[in-house]
Amino acid sequence: MSVLQIALPADYCADDALAFHARDTSGTAEQTGPDWIRKGMVLAGQACVLELQLHPGQAEGRLHGSGRVSAGARALAASAAEAMLGLRIDPAPFLRAVRRDPLMGPLARRRPGLRVIQSGTVFEALSWAIIGQQINLSFAISLRRTLITLAGRQHATGLFCYPEPADVLRLDADLLGQHKFSRAKAETLLRLARLAEDGTLDLRPTADIDKLCAQLLAVKGIGPWTVQYGLLRGIGHPDCSLHGDVAVRSAIARLLGQPDKPSLAEAEAWLARYAPQRTLAAAHLWASLKDEV
Repeated sequence: MSVLQIALPADYCADDALAFHARDTSGTAEQTGPDWIRKGMVLAGQACVLELQLHPGQAEGRLHGSGRVSAGARALAASAAEAMLGLRIDPAPFLRAVRRDPLMGPLARRRPGLRVIQSGTVFEALSWAIIGQQINLSFAISLRRTLITLAGRQHATGLFCYPEPADVLRLDADLLGQHKFSRAKAETLLRLARLAEDGTLDLRPTADIDKLCAQLLAVKGIGPWTVQYGLLRGIGHPDCSLHGDVAVRSAIARLLGQPDKPSLAEAEAWLARYAPQRTLAAAHLWASLKDEV
């Protein structure tokens, strides 16, 4: 077992991270409690469980491997913990930028500590974005669970580890189709896994964003929303434009007091004013939908 110590900001809101990682209530690959998160992951080839215990001002991470945990697995776990806790994007620059904004300013002041929680790896985030294309959240969670149980490795604790690209490539479109994946969704997922496994795509958190965007957009079945959402949840890129997101467009309409959602072009132009901090603009718009009118 390996131990990590992660500093948390004074205004850190643990509820955001706990809610994100509790989306699948089956506990297949993630489990949460009042102040802890456990996640199954393959790190440097090892099936591991990363456990994060959240305390005021600090998170303690414990990495449970099958045998001795390698230095490579420990380094990847530290990066995953940073992502899973939403620590890659500092909200302070966005808060400063919108402090006098008549629309976004009040939203930001309501939740000054709001952070963008990420998936454990970039591949997980992108594959989740593909799974979630054009279907409702509950069905997307069900398909994600199916992928994990079909392709993921199981840790000794019983938790499944989210599959790596090589694990996904052991499946085929016919098998995925038998488990409610559309043919297009299955084939797009397999294309992503193939490009990740052969090294065509650099899916490290330090990847060149512009290059990765261009490469992903060239993949059949992957469009702008999938790319932007995948970068938001995978890399924690601070300037993702989620103008293609239905919930973001609904939140913009509500904020502007308009009956209809803006078009894609209108939403893109409206969000452009918040560059280079559009990721947090989207996060606050999503959060605003929970507010009472």
